[in-house]
Amino acid sequence: MACTDSDYAYLREVVLKQSANLIDPSRNSLFDAKLTPIVHNAGASDLQDFVRLLQTDRRPHLHRAVAEAMTINETSFFRDVKTFNLLREVILPDLVERRKSRRRLRIWSAASSTGQEAYSIAMLLFEHLPETAYWDVKIVGTDISQRVVEYAQRGRYRRLEVNRGLPARMLLKYMTRDEEEWEISPRLRAVCEFQQMNLCAPLPPLPVFDLVLLRNVLLYFSQDDRGQVFKAMHRVSAPDGYLLLGNAEQAEESTNLFQAEFTAESFFYRPISRV
Repeated sequence: MACTDSDYAYLREVVLKQSANLIDPSRNSLFDAKLTPIVHNAGASDLQDFVRLLQTDRRPHLHRAVAEAMTINETSFFRDVKTFNLLREVILPDLVERRKSRRRLRIWSAASSTGQEAYSIAMLLFEHLPETAYWDVKIVGTDISQRVVEYAQRGRYRRLEVNRGLPARMLLKYMTRDEEEWEISPRLRAVCEFQQMNLCAPLPPLPVFDLVLLRNVLLYFSQDDRGQVFKAMHRVSAPDGYLLLGNAEQAEESTNLFQAEFTAESFFYRPISRV
């Protein structure tokens, strides 16, 4: 039996409460596509039956599974050429110069999905700022979905995934082929770590980050939730650090804690003084 509008509204509300992700009614069909495995695993006959189960059975893991399944996990190595050019030419060289006395660098890939962004940044550092190979470098990737966090931790990617954005030379240098998969090198694994985290929930203890990447996720948050996320980002950002958003995202309408700075082709944000 097909879901009713009220069924879809209930599912959208579950996602909103669990992850602050706003699902537009025009995208209701995504529930049918993405929740099928969960519906079967829960023993429901169809999506409408599953909705009834959610409404009567308040087990948290079922509601969390719905939110995780609807999280957008689109990513690739070196996604968005302009962003990685900005990192290579401006942001990372500036941070390395500023941190050369401490030889310590902390980077947060928030909403990192299956880990390609974090591993791409590590490759960028080793390729273009080789001195950082001897620094204390840690790149932390987080995502609301435990499933994609485990995928990132595994560090093994299919051919289709490595063919999206990863130059052949860097593929051979930083990954090893194992039958039909490519495995991240121990060198990259040593600087990247991944953990499950909900950006709209109280954050666990975190270090102060020199660079935060929060790309292509704020689009799905309400205005209030965006403001709370920016407050959290500001608390863990170094005073001279950087914040990078997606190309279609802006901070100005949601916070006064960050100030935009522009280059020839891109823009980034710097935290405004806490004083």
